Amino acid sequence: MTAVLPEGLLAAGAVCGELLRARGETVATGEGSCGGLISTALLAVPGASAYFLGGSVIYTKHALDGLLTGQVERPPKLRGASEPWVMHLAEAARTHIGATWGIGEGGATGPSGNPYGDPAGHAWVGVSGPVDASRHVLTGDDDRAANMVAFAIAGLDLFADTLRSA
Repeated sequence: MTAVLPEGLLAAGAVCGELLRARGETVATGEGSCGGLISTALLAVPGASAYFLGGSVIYTKHALDGLLTGQVERPPKLRGASEPWVMHLAEAARTHIGATWGIGEGGATGPSGNPYGDPAGHAWVGVSGPVDASRHVLTGDDDRAANMVAFAIAGLDLFADTLRSA
């Protein structure tokens, strides 16, 4: 069978799935510019129902209002594609879905930058749970699809690093 998803993305999801299964913990996602690829990578692993509880693609503040508001107070003047934005997405996903961990992601995939002045290839990824962590990503690329994959892999790599250190 031919893989339809990039091997690096599938490998990153498999590592996280293995770590979660070994720990007996669960995860939820609040993704933005990678469009659900973090969830896809986690769900591509056989047995994912043991650890993946659900997720949302939160592409705008309007979507955040409709999907992940209420239980987690939103920081004032929150702007997308920022560290506070992805940390809020991660915490809100974790809290709303009742998971041990939440992963948040937001960025500018390209081919141009976003309304906040960030260049294409800019993203933040974040993890909320027993330990919080975040990471800034700059690919230097304006290829939209390549950036979506790069942002998802960065989120999964951050999550795996956090699980290993927690």
